[in-house]
Amino acid sequence: MNTTPAYGAVSPAVPLWLNKGDNAWQMTASTLVGLQSMPGLVILYASIVKKKWAVNSAFMALYAFAAVLICWVLVCYRMAFGDELLPFWGKGAPALGQKFLVHQARVPESKHTTEGGREETVEPFYPMASLVYFQFTFAAITMILLAGSVLGRMNIKAWMAFVPLWLVFSYTVGAFSLWGGGFLYHWGVIDYSGGYVIHLSSGIAGFTAAYWVGPRLKSDRERFPPNNVLLMLAGAGLLWMGWSGFNGGAPYAANIDASIAVLNTNICAATSLLVWTSLDVVFFGKPSVIGAVQGMMTGLVCITPGAGLVQSWAAIVMGILSGSIPWVSMMILHKKSTLLQKVDDTLGVFHTHAVAGLLGGLLTGLFAEPELCALILPVSNTRGAFYGGNGGKQFLKQLVAALFVAGWNLVSTTLILLAIRLFIPLRMPDEELAIGDDAVHGEEAYALWGDGEKYDPTKHGWNTSSYAQDITPSPYVNGARGVTINL
Repeated sequence: MNTTPAYGAVSPAVPLWLNKGDNAWQMTASTLVGLQSMPGLVILYASIVKKKWAVNSAFMALYAFAAVLICWVLVCYRMAFGDELLPFWGKGAPALGQKFLVHQARVPESKHTTEGGREETVEPFYPMASLVYFQFTFAAITMILLAGSVLGRMNIKAWMAFVPLWLVFSYTVGAFSLWGGGFLYHWGVIDYSGGYVIHLSSGIAGFTAAYWVGPRLKSDRERFPPNNVLLMLAGAGLLWMGWSGFNGGAPYAANIDASIAVLNTNICAATSLLVWTSLDVVFFGKPSVIGAVQGMMTGLVCITPGAGLVQSWAAIVMGILSGSIPWVSMMILHKKSTLLQKVDDTLGVFHTHAVAGLLGGLLTGLFAEPELCALILPVSNTRGAFYGGNGGKQFLKQLVAALFVAGWNLVSTTLILLAIRLFIPLRMPDEELAIGDDAVHGEEAYALWGDGEKYDPTKHGWNTSSYAQDITPSPYVNGARGVTINL
């Protein structure tokens, strides 16, 4: 009988550098983030939109998840985390070979040291395959969040072309610059888990895309009720719980920083939800379930750039601000701004992700705690302005990085959509917009009997000679949307 402990066994599948706990957590975190998109955002999008757009909205998310994965392993992972091509871009190459995937993970891919000799390369204790998949789930959710700005009118064929192009020319630039060894990474900008790379990017790119695609039909803009509020909450719940993997997986290890990140994530989200709901009650007289979900979202977004780097009291402060400042931008400033009124951002992604992501990045520049920063950040002596020292410079770095990410996404998204427009219309024709899913996909979300059609018993094998039947519209349903069968 073999009495050797499993962890002590060394085999080709268990090299000395492998930490099974870290690897297990990283794959779990990857799955949690993947569940945020599939089925989390698929469910949320399908249910938060008008019924006629449920299938189309869900499919945009489904398609993006699959397309991003293939593009990611073919070329994009190494554009975001590979060897440097430019200060803001890595060299694209496949991440499919056995020799690449089974070796110990490393970020950046090439080793770097500071002038003082400090090693800036992070080498997690698990294989590259785990890291490639983890980072894919981030790329996928960024793309799907962007989609929230153009639901209900973007030509699905244009979307299918847009996804790989935006991933290559926009997402990889932000990811490499801040995470993969680019100039902002070495400059010491803090983006713990994607406040800039994911949320600011998706918010600015989504708003830009909404401008170029054009608005929904006037009737849809004026009335766009969710078709299933309870299902929307199910999608939101998957999003919230999945965020523990989103921020908890950022340290690339099952360490104490991951624990701090998970706790702070939930504290900030809960605080933000309560503040947003309270503002709804004060100004509108009643709490809104949709508003609560928006507040949850802004809290999760705001804490993301500093989740493992701020103290938990700061997470509460960030939650208060993320539940109020985006609320003001969405509920008050939006109605007063001509530009915000003109651009039809379907789900308000600009407010929930761009505003909240920028807010979180700047607040991280204020509240990043020195000892927590020393646990994980590659640049030494990093601290927020609240803790003195060089913290004032850190806040300025956060601001400069935000301007770069916003500017790049504005320009790249514009150029991509203008190029696509030469071959494919960006917006559906009005005839399809008036009908929705049935015109675009030939499918509807709710195939309920009697929903918009007459029921013919002869088509279903009924023996009509044995009794008299009279099919008339029900007095409880408008028109012929339901039927009553009198036998």
